[in-house]
Amino acid sequence: MKQNSTKTARLWLLICLLFVLGQATDNDRDFKMCGKWLHGIAPRNLEYDLKTGCERIGISANESTLSIQGRITAKCTQSSSIQLDSNPHQNQSHFCVFWEPLLDRLTVEVNGKNHTLCKPNGLQGTCCTDLSQGLQENAHMYGIVNGSVKGDIITGDLKGNYTFDGAQINCKEKFCEEASLKPRGANMIEEVVMKSNAKGRVDLPCAQGTVIEMDEEFTGHNFTVPAPRFVDTNTIPSVYIPSSLKSVSSSRSKVVCTYYKNKTLFERGPAKSALLEDIVGLSVENEIIRNLKEPVKIRFHHRPFAPDSSGKCVSWDTKQDNEVNWKDDGCETVKINEEQTECHCNHLTYFAILVQVEQKSTVRHLKALTFITAVGCAVSLVSCLVLFYWLCKRRKGKKNQISLVHRGLVVAIFLLCLFFILTCPLANFGNETVCQITGSLLHYGLLSTLCWMAMEVFHTFLLVRKVFNSPPPIWIFYLMGFGFPFMLVSILLFVGDIYGERKIKPSDDVNNPYRMCWMTEDDKSQLAHYIINIGLLAVVMSSGLAMLFLVVREIRNRPDWKKIHVAFLSIWGLTCLYGTTWGLGFINFGPFSEVTLFLFCIINSLQGFFLMLRFYALERMKKKNVSSSDGSSSGSSKQHMLQTNEKS
Repeated sequence: MKQNSTKTARLWLLICLLFVLGQATDNDRDFKMCGKWLHGIAPRNLEYDLKTGCERIGISANESTLSIQGRITAKCTQSSSIQLDSNPHQNQSHFCVFWEPLLDRLTVEVNGKNHTLCKPNGLQGTCCTDLSQGLQENAHMYGIVNGSVKGDIITGDLKGNYTFDGAQINCKEKFCEEASLKPRGANMIEEVVMKSNAKGRVDLPCAQGTVIEMDEEFTGHNFTVPAPRFVDTNTIPSVYIPSSLKSVSSSRSKVVCTYYKNKTLFERGPAKSALLEDIVGLSVENEIIRNLKEPVKIRFHHRPFAPDSSGKCVSWDTKQDNEVNWKDDGCETVKINEEQTECHCNHLTYFAILVQVEQKSTVRHLKALTFITAVGCAVSLVSCLVLFYWLCKRRKGKKNQISLVHRGLVVAIFLLCLFFILTCPLANFGNETVCQITGSLLHYGLLSTLCWMAMEVFHTFLLVRKVFNSPPPIWIFYLMGFGFPFMLVSILLFVGDIYGERKIKPSDDVNNPYRMCWMTEDDKSQLAHYIINIGLLAVVMSSGLAMLFLVVREIRNRPDWKKIHVAFLSIWGLTCLYGTTWGLGFINFGPFSEVTLFLFCIINSLQGFFLMLRFYALERMKKKNVSSSDGSSSGSSKQHMLQTNEKS
C-alpha cells in the first residue's frame, strides 16, 4: 500500500513537471534539446531525414546511430548520414539539437563539433515552432539519458526516442514581439539579419536589413538603406561606408545595415528631447569598429525643425550600455539644408537624430551682437596701436610711471581684441589643439585686461591718497598685470580639458551655432569661469566704483566740475579706465536684458577707442589750461576728474 502511494506521488510529480515544462516552452521560438548519448564502441553515425511541413521532430539513439527525423522545416529537405568521429575508449557522447525556425536552420552538435543539417535560407514568414513534448520510448542499454530542453531536465531515465510536436505561427511577428521585450532587442535583429544568409534585403515587421560584402578591392560604397514598401523613397536615409572600414586581417568581411522606422526599441532618451522616426544600425561581423580615419556618413531626411528646436546626431553603443543611452560622442552633425541632416561618425552602432528643445542655452540677436563686437574690437585694435605710439612718443626719454601703467593696459586690451577676432576663424579651422591654444590666449587677454584695470585703480589711489612717500617699482605693476594672469592660465592648462571649442546657439537658428575657441562647457571649465573670471571681474568693478566715488568726493566742489561736459568726460573717461562698464554683465536679466547685452558688447568692445579719445581730450584740455594760465598747469591738473590720475 505504501509502495502504491509512493508511485502515485511520483506519477503526479512527473505530470506536473511535464505540464510546467510544456508551459515554459509554449512560447519559445527557438528550440534546444540536449542529452547524453550512451552508445557502443563501434563506428557511429548521425542520420537525418528532414522534410517540409509542421508536424513533429523525432530524436532517437541506439548503439551506433543518432537519428534526427521529422517534418518541421519551411524549405529545407535533406536526408543523409554523417560519420562521426569515433573513439574506441569512449562509450558516451554529449549532443545538442538546435532548431531556429525563423532562419529555417537546424544544427546538431556532437562532442563540441557542429553539423549543419539545414542551412539558413532567408527569414521565414510562417514557421514550425513552439515544439512541445510528445511520446517517449524507454531503452535498456543504449539511448539518451539526462534529456533536457533549454537546460531544463526532462528525465534522467534512459530513453530511446523523444518526440516533439510543432505548431505553425507567423515567425516574423513572433520574433519582433520577443525583441521588443528585450533590453537589447535591436542586437537580436542585427544577429538574425547577419545569420539569414539572404541576398539583398531582409524584411521584418519591426525592421529591414541588408548585408554588404567587402572584398580586398573595396573602395567605399554609397547605398540607400532598405525600407518598408510604403515609405516614400525620397525620405529614406542613405549611407556611405568608407574604405577604412575594410578589415586588414581578413580578405572578406560583411557590413550589416538595419533600418528601423518604428522607434519602439529606442524610445528612451534625455528629457525634453525626442528621437526622429528613422534609426539606422551599422555593424561589421565579429568586429568592434571605433576611431575610423574616414567617418561613416548617414544622411537623414526630416521635416524642418521648429525655431526653438535643434537636431543633433546621436548613437547608442549597445555593447557598452545595457540601457538605452543616446550620446553625441564620436559624431559630428552636418546640416545639409532645412530637411536634411548628415551624421559623420567614427564608429559603428545605432544612429539617429535627437531633437531637443533649446531654452536657456540660446542667445537672441547673436548674429548682430557678434558683428558689433567684431567691428568694435577691430576699431579698438587700431586705436590701441595709435594710443601706444602716442604714449611712447609723448614720454620719450622720461620713464614716467603713469605712462608705463597706461601702456600695460593698452597692450592687454590689444591682445584681448586680437584673440577675440581670431577665435571664430580658428574654431572653424577644425584643429582641436589650435583651438585649445587660442582659447587659452583669449582667456589670458581677458585676465590681463582685468588685472591692468585693477592696477589703474590702485595707481590712482596711490596718487590721490599719497600712501607711500615713493611709488612702488613699476615691475610690481607688470608682474600683476602680465605675470599673474599667466600663472592662472598655466594652472588651468595643467589641469586640462578647460579650453576648446565652444558653441553658442542663436535662438532664431539653433542648428547653426557660433563657434569660438574659449572655455568649454563641462563642469571643470564652468567652475574655473565662476571662480576666476567672475571673481576677478567683481573685484575690478567694485574697486573701480569705490575709486570713482572717492575721486568725486575729492573734487566735487571745484569750479570746473560745474561744467556739464567736463563732468561727463571726467566720469566717462575714468569709467572706461577702471573697467566699471564690464559690470553690465552682472545685470543681464529682466525686461532690459537685451538692451544691457547690446550696451555691454558696444561699450566694452570699443574700450580701446574710448581710451584713445580720453587721452586726446586730456591733452587738449592741458594745452588749453596752459595757454589760459601762462604755462602753469599744476593747479589746473586737479580741476576735474579727467586729469586726476595723470597727476605725478
